[in-house]
Amino acid sequence: MDIGRSDIVISLNGRDKGKIFFVLDTDDSYALLCDGKVRRTEKPKRKKLKHIRLEARHDCRTAEKIRAGDKVTNSEIRRALAEYVSKYSGEKGGM
Repeated sequence: MDIGRSDIVISLNGRDKGKIFFVLDTDDSYALLCDGKVRRTEKPKRKKLKHIRLEARHDCRTAEKIRAGDKVTNSEIRRALAEYVSKYSGEKGGM
């Protein structure tokens, strides 16, 4: 499954292993990741696609703004990720 803008992914390798991110943009083999806390929208993490796993295609307001190319704040990113984790952590066996 292809990873695209506004998808929620989990890092598989590196210092951020196991952390959850929004994808701000992608190119051939890299994705720009943001969690709104450590990796902010002003300076997203550039990570190879093979080092991340697609978690979900979320349809929240924040994801719609990312897909549309609108400005997204760090607090919106943090809030959307926290809501996703609290809503789906029980269904997938925790994170």
